[in-house]
Order: sequence, then structure tokens, then C-alpha cells
Amino acid sequence: MGRIARRGGGERMDPVVIIGGGPAGLTAAWELDRLGRSSVVYEKDALVGGIARTDQYAGFRFDIGGHRFFTKVQIVEDLWHEILGDELLVRPRMSRIFYNGIFFDYPLKPMNALLGLGIIEAARCGLSFAKAQVLPIRNERTFDQWVTNRFGRRLFEIFFETYTEKVWGIPCSEIGADWAAQRIKNLNLVEAVRTAVFGQRTGRGEVITSLIEQFHYPRLGPGQMWESARDQLAERGVPTTLHTEVVGLHHDGARIVSVTLRGPDGERTVPTPEVISSMPLRQLVGALDPPPPQDVLDAGERLRYRDFLTVVLIVDQPDLFPDNWIYIHSPEVKLGRIQNFKNWSPDMVPDPGKTALGLEYFVNIGDALWAMADEDLIALGTAECAQLGLVPAEHVSDGCVVRMPKAYPVYDQGYKDALATLQGWLGRIENLQLIGRNGQHRYNNQDHSMLTAIYAARNVAADGTYELWSVNVDEEYHEEVATDGSHARGATGDRAIPARVGAPAIEALVAEAYARYDAVALGASIGIVSGAVVFLLTVVPLLQGAVVPGMLLDRLSMYLPFYSVTWGGAFAGGVVGGGFGFGFGVVLAGLINRFTRWHGLSMLRRLEHARALDPEAMIP
Repeated sequence: MGRIARRGGGERMDPVVIIGGGPAGLTAAWELDRLGRSSVVYEKDALVGGIARTDQYAGFRFDIGGHRFFTKVQIVEDLWHEILGDELLVRPRMSRIFYNGIFFDYPLKPMNALLGLGIIEAARCGLSFAKAQVLPIRNERTFDQWVTNRFGRRLFEIFFETYTEKVWGIPCSEIGADWAAQRIKNLNLVEAVRTAVFGQRTGRGEVITSLIEQFHYPRLGPGQMWESARDQLAERGVPTTLHTEVVGLHHDGARIVSVTLRGPDGERTVPTPEVISSMPLRQLVGALDPPPPQDVLDAGERLRYRDFLTVVLIVDQPDLFPDNWIYIHSPEVKLGRIQNFKNWSPDMVPDPGKTALGLEYFVNIGDALWAMADEDLIALGTAECAQLGLVPAEHVSDGCVVRMPKAYPVYDQGYKDALATLQGWLGRIENLQLIGRNGQHRYNNQDHSMLTAIYAARNVAADGTYELWSVNVDEEYHEEVATDGSHARGATGDRAIPARVGAPAIEALVAEAYARYDAVALGASIGIVSGAVVFLLTVVPLLQGAVVPGMLLDRLSMYLPFYSVTWGGAFAGGVVGGGFGFGFGVVLAGLINRFTRWHGLSMLRRLEHARALDPEAMIP
């Protein structure tokens, strides 16, 4: 992208103040510089990159959580290449779930999951999925309800519940369903099976974000991207000041006029024509001078965050496992996820004979893990890896700990109302632009943060009219995106967060009461149950050695082609039985839908007749 000559003549303008040197803040500075507008970035930490930084210890480089570089927004991808060039690698993805001493492929591979769970557990999961398809939870309000409807309760308990509660520290029944819809997208059990058989795209060519098989990654970790951006900006006269926190934003009710900074040399106040902020919303509201109304301050305090720490273990082994990262679903340990940085990029480790692992613990500031001494955390991580059978304790030679506060904004049951209050009041300050994950309290990806920053810079320097709260990159993973980064029609604003709706019309209530059955889902459910029953009825006597000629099961061969009371016949009978069950389910759904449609229309006619006779009787 070419640079625009700086505006000359007239009064010299003070630089735009950018709060935060993470992906959003540095992207805003980059775009402002391209548009010819000066800025200065203030970062309170010693490193740039925010949660996408790269730390170092004894020559080993490591992320604060793994950061894939993937996007469908061309201006973001172009910017990555502009900043880093050939240092941006293409890396293969491999990730698995570790549960009950077994590795499960992620994304799901049906045979791998079947073998890992065992026949009995797989049958329980199939029955649970069938129940969820036939009798779904009608009003999805919580995370557990959303996942159960798409995977079944048993798969939710195995593959979602423990890990999710480790990450967020609250029960799944208290996490809103909107978070599940945003993070898991339209990935479900049927889609995962289809992906395993037919590849990674749906019929419309959509890419399921969770199933991407490769990604870009800087050779020396994500921090290399933002360190390079900082250095290139500095060469062009755009400074990044580290160890400097913005502690005050002074306004006249309509504009921010100055900011107070706290750094190694104490506090100072600087004037500013514009502010682009990626600092946490709760912290920003508390720094406003004069303070906003009490309800706004209260809304800021209602926003919650999840904090994070990484225990880095240096292991005296060249190869431990092939994964980039592993999700630890085992409930007996506190460990949530393991990163193998050597598999992200070989240059992350200085010695090819060693491995650096990042053990991720999801915490809250002040709890026992956060307050634990570094040496105790290293001992805990070593013990848990040994307990899981992943790393022998005697091979761990060194380690360190990095703590990251406010890593994730929490989507609890009250955050939407609080966020709406803050948006409404802060929207009155015309020269304040809010960007990034914490700046908007939105659990988004790196490319989303960057796009909000690009648009904020254009609002400041090019008289843009971009509505930053309507930027929704994750939605665009399932939409067409123009090459200039503009949003396709249909892309929504707040990452599919549902709005409150009024009472539904009588017609809508009747339609919901007489909802149609999904023929494919019902067929699949009955097919799974039928196939499993035939398979289990045959396998049990085979395992017990109780097969005798002329037994009752032999008669199934009269109805199921290729069936016999053998191992091969059990598999063949399961497949054929499943096929018959699927066909029966499709036909049954059709008959039920015809009946319910007739009954629903009859009900509507009776309601319309009653409304015609007495309209007041139909007012709720």
C-alpha cells in the first residue's frame, strides 16, 4: 500500500494519541502514517503486541497463547505481508484434544473418535445426539443448551464442558448462547463428519474457521510482526513509548482535549486532537475527567475479564508430539492447553535438541494460581504434564512464568446491557475512537482488531464515516468480502449478539408450536440408533462367545442384506440397519410435518375466526 504525502502548510497539528501498542494500536499508527497524519503510541508494558506479543527466556521465544494469522479480509493480509515480507511463513495446523488419557483429532474424525471413546461410550454419544435432534431445547439461552442441541449432551460433557469452564471460570449454564454461536460458528457434528469425508468447505464454498488446516505465522513468533511494525514506524517518525500508561483522559463533554501519562519519569499531561484507544473499556471509563454519570461508571465496573498465565517448560527432548497445540479436557488437572512452540516455527527454539512448551492456565487476578510463586507454578506444570503422561518430569530442565491480565473479555449474562450503556455515552465524545478486543470488549480475533484500527484511522485522517461497532470480521468468514476490505451485504455488526425483541405475533407463536421436523436430522438420529442397536446386539454374544447356530439373531439376515452373526456381519448389519433407519426417519418426518401443518393451519383459522368475533380477546 502506498503512502500519502504528509499534509503541509497551515498550523502544525499535535499528534493523534494512540493508547495501546498491540495489533490494533500499531495498525492504527501504520494507517495514519500512510494517510499522512502524525501519531504517537503509548504502551504501558515493556513489549509491544499486547496478547499477541512474543516473550523470550534463555533464547527461547514463546507466545502468550498461540496466534494463527488467518483472514479473508484482503487489506489485513496485505498489511501483514507489507510489514513482514518473507518472514511470514505458511505453517501446517495440527491440534488435538486430550481426554481420559486418549488423543482425539480436532477437527473431529469419526473413526478416530469412535475408537477413542470405545463402543459403549460411542453408542451413548449417538443416542444422546439422537435425543437432541428429536427433542431439542427450544429456547437456547446458555452455552450448554446451544452445544447440546448440536452435539448431544454426552459429547458436550466430554469435549466442551470441562475445557470451557477451565477457560472462563464459570459454569457453562451461566455463559450466554451468543458466545457459542460466535466462537463455534456453524460447526456441528453433521458438519464435522461431512468435513472429514468431503473436505473443508460447505456447499456454498464457506470456510469453517475452526477447521482451517494451515495458517501464516511469523518466523520468530507473532511479536516479530509488531516489533517490526514498531521499528518501521519509528524510522518514519512515529514513536512508540513503552512503560507509559494513560491514566487520565480530560474532556469538555464533547471532545478529549488532553491525556495524562504515567511513565518512568512521573506524570505529565499532553494535548491531543484525537484519541484512538485499545485500552480496556472499564479502565478507560475510570480514567475520564470529569467522571461520567454514575450509571456509566457502574456499567464499566460490570464488565468482566478473564486473566491468563503461561508456564514455559524447557524440555531436554527434541520431539515430544507433532501438534501445534493440545486442548486438555481432562478434569483432573488445572492445565487448559499446551503450546508446542517448536511446531509453530522451528526458529522459536535456539537448540534443536530441546523443546519449549507453553502450559496455559486460565485464571482471575488474585486467585490461588495467579498469586502462586513462579517456582511453584513451574513445579505444578511439570507434575501435571507427568500426570497426563505427556512429559517425564526428569526431562524438564528449566522454566519461567508470564502473567497476562485482562486477556479475554467475558460474555456473561449482564455484559450486553452494560456495553450498550457505555456505547451510548462514549459515542457523544466525537474525537474518541474505540478499537481492538479490549477497546470494544469483544472477544474477537487479531484481524478484527486490525480492521477496526484501519477504519478508525480513516475516520481521523480521511474524514471517514466508518461505524467501528459494526465491523465484524468473524461474520465475514461466512460471507463474500470485497478486495478492498469492505463488508459484504448481510454482514452484521456486533458479532451476532442477539438483540431484545418484542412479544411475537400470534402467527409466530403458532409457527413455533408447530415447528417442522428436520427430515435429515430425524433420519440420521433414527439411523444412528438402529445401526448401533444391530451392531451391539451382534457384538455382545460374539464377545461372550455365546454364538450358536439357529439363534434368534440369525433371522435378521432375512431382513438385512449381508447380515450374519459375525464381526463382518455386525458391521454390515449396522450399516444396512442405519440406512433403513434413516429412510424410516425421513418418511416419518414427512408424515409428521404434513399432520402438524394441517393442524397448525386449522388452529390459525380458529384463531382468526375468534379474532374477527372479539379482537380484544387476542391482545396479550
